[in-house]
Amino acid sequence: MNHKKIVAAVSSLAMAAGMAGYLPSGKTAAPVTAVAAESSYNYAEALQKSMFFYEVQQSGKLPDWNTVQWRDTSMYKEDGTSADVVEGGWYDAGDHFKFTLTNAYTASVLAWGIIEYKDAVKKAGLYDLYMNNLKFGLDYLSRCDLGDEVIGTIGDDSFDHKWWGSPEVYIRKWKIMGSGGVEERPYDTIKCSTVTGYMAAALAEGAILLKDEDPTLSASYLKQAKSLFERADKVRSDAGQGVQKNYYNIQQHGDETDYIDELMYAANWLYRATGDQSYLDKCKTDYIPKYPLENQSTDRKYTWGFCWDDSTQAAALLYAQNTGDPEWAAHVKKHLYYWMGKGDGGSIKKFAEAITPKGLSWLFQWGCLRHSTTTAWLAKLAADTILKEDATVAEIDKWADKQMNYCFGDNEMGISYVLGMGDENPTAIHHRGASGIHDDHWNELGTTPKASAGGESWQTEYAHTLYGALIGGPDNDGNYGNYTVSDYQYTEVAIDYNAGYTAALCAMINDYGGKPLADFPPTETPKWAEWEVAAVLNGQPADSYTEIKAWAMNHTAWPTRVAKDVRYRYFFDVTELLDNGLTVDQIKVETKAQQYSEGEQGYAHAEGPFQYDGNIYYAEIVFDDGRAIMPTGQSEHRDEVQFRISIPDAIDGKSTKGAWDVSNDWSYLGGLATASDLKKADSLNEHITMYVNGTLVWGEEPDGTKPTKSDYTFTRNGGSNPDPQPVTDPTEDPTEDPTDILWGDADLDGVVKMNDVVLITQSISNGDIYGLEGTGERHLTEKGAKNADCFDPGSGVTPKDALSIQKFLLNMIELPEKSK
Repeated sequence: MNHKKIVAAVSSLAMAAGMAGYLPSGKTAAPVTAVAAESSYNYAEALQKSMFFYEVQQSGKLPDWNTVQWRDTSMYKEDGTSADVVEGGWYDAGDHFKFTLTNAYTASVLAWGIIEYKDAVKKAGLYDLYMNNLKFGLDYLSRCDLGDEVIGTIGDDSFDHKWWGSPEVYIRKWKIMGSGGVEERPYDTIKCSTVTGYMAAALAEGAILLKDEDPTLSASYLKQAKSLFERADKVRSDAGQGVQKNYYNIQQHGDETDYIDELMYAANWLYRATGDQSYLDKCKTDYIPKYPLENQSTDRKYTWGFCWDDSTQAAALLYAQNTGDPEWAAHVKKHLYYWMGKGDGGSIKKFAEAITPKGLSWLFQWGCLRHSTTTAWLAKLAADTILKEDATVAEIDKWADKQMNYCFGDNEMGISYVLGMGDENPTAIHHRGASGIHDDHWNELGTTPKASAGGESWQTEYAHTLYGALIGGPDNDGNYGNYTVSDYQYTEVAIDYNAGYTAALCAMINDYGGKPLADFPPTETPKWAEWEVAAVLNGQPADSYTEIKAWAMNHTAWPTRVAKDVRYRYFFDVTELLDNGLTVDQIKVETKAQQYSEGEQGYAHAEGPFQYDGNIYYAEIVFDDGRAIMPTGQSEHRDEVQFRISIPDAIDGKSTKGAWDVSNDWSYLGGLATASDLKKADSLNEHITMYVNGTLVWGEEPDGTKPTKSDYTFTRNGGSNPDPQPVTDPTEDPTEDPTDILWGDADLDGVVKMNDVVLITQSISNGDIYGLEGTGERHLTEKGAKNADCFDPGSGVTPKDALSIQKFLLNMIELPEKSK
């Protein structure tokens, strides 16, 4: 885990310019065009999917606009309150840490992309989606500002990298494995200038973006940005990093210089947000004299690259933009020429590492694509602004395109390193949540399935497609070998990996256009049974009893979840018993042995017998608290219970032999005669039915009843969301045919789902393409608009209609709201 513009003559003029963006004197921004050139890749799709990745990374209660079906509330305690001192934010990578450093760096770079190419992103219909995700990150940063200090890291340093599982059940596992019963995650507070500098920059950028859209929030962000910058500048030290230092050590250049670049970077953003010349003056007097130098040289540093630990080149580009100083434009060009491998034997070194046969500038194995695409971002922006009239601009721009297109398939392996794009992606992905792993056994993910020595098969398939994530990348020859999950230098994903790549996509859309997918994200259905029962005979059937050893299993991943009310039923036929003169009252159902002790969650009671139908009865195994059966590890994802169903050996001295016969028992016929081992697939018994919260989720009852739908239940923030169903409201206008008005069905496909929300949002933000008069293949029709107008019929299609449909899909309302 590593890594347009006029000098203001007067302050008020500078402030006005600052909120709109700067260009070198006499220059104008590149025009937004639908398609300025030919490209084989859909960059709008890539940007759309990158936003999906950031939604995957969200912590805490998820916002209504989050479209990741398999994510739910995470880092919450059993009492319904947050386990994190500051809720929200993005999980850092394939783990569950939250670093303010990488959250701030990421938010800043994402904000930079939309500031510079807002019109292009709007034209693609992705502005609202982008801003939703950005504001999610900015709001978290705002809450991490404690005044004198800021939150540094939230997470357990001794637990996060040991345990593989989904964030939704992290706290439950952590309670039993690492915290000693504590449910509040540890955190630290820090003052280091790099972190507070990045926070100041990000919030200043947020203030710029929201000045007209939300003046109140903009002013709040700006006030915090100023305060954070003042504190960063006063401290001027990166000492005391806390837990962060173990993973993101920012003291790599010595305490004398490692924060200067972030202070210069933040000062330039404060200047843009305020127009206050003093911020640029401070750069000139305080920061530029201490600007990092090349090793054993008086040359200003131009090697390495923009990353969480080094913003020297980003600060240089911003300063060149804000001042129009040709010296700093030349410095940026020097940096880009270095990355392009255009060493001149004199002032510019040749790229220090490697350029692969297909042209990737490869820095080192830790997320090489993160580095090349972030540099591509600086190159694209420089080509559109400070180097726009330079003779080499086309060459620089072409190099940046090559770095980006390398990720999508123009590479030695012919694969897409952006997950969920292209025909082929890497198979091993270092990401716990996407894996849906339930038993800690993650090493085989992405490999060919095989059974262990004991016959147990381990999960090798990922539960989910991690759409939009930029994976680490290949080695310095462009080879992407048979890397495993543990080869995280190549297989991990991270919020900072996607940051520069996402900003560059904004520029790519500006150059090449693109169109987001109308049906994204696709609905995920479970790839395996989420709830299962496995059973074997505990000894051979006897004349007077049947004893079973069974596992109740929770392998949920759509989303990962627990349930308190969990039970299963064993069905048996009492015909022979009645024929022999016995009664049902003489049947005893009892628990013999089990995994948990009385008083613990997971303790079970064997109850019954209960009549099902006619001579068919069942014993029911009921757990005191089924939440103990959780997909968090080898011992927790299954709960073993041994139970017996019996009759007396003799009654009044007469043997009951012949009265107990398992051969026609429904559950016995589910495979008990041949089941050999609970660890093997032959023990799965679909004639032992399982119920969660009163709903049949596994198996088949004797009359043929099966789960009425997939056992997938989309729970979000404590609610539930059934499969989308058509919705009609016959109480509306009686002159209308009620079967002809399908409330919420904007795209006229017969069902109400997230696609309708997307189309409504696109029709509002980009009516030329998606509106009633839109030119796009998929746009709102008159009938679709009538269906979409479901919040306040007659008022026209508004964002409130999209929100109502989302509430319906989240089961917050039975029908989309029509009025309030």
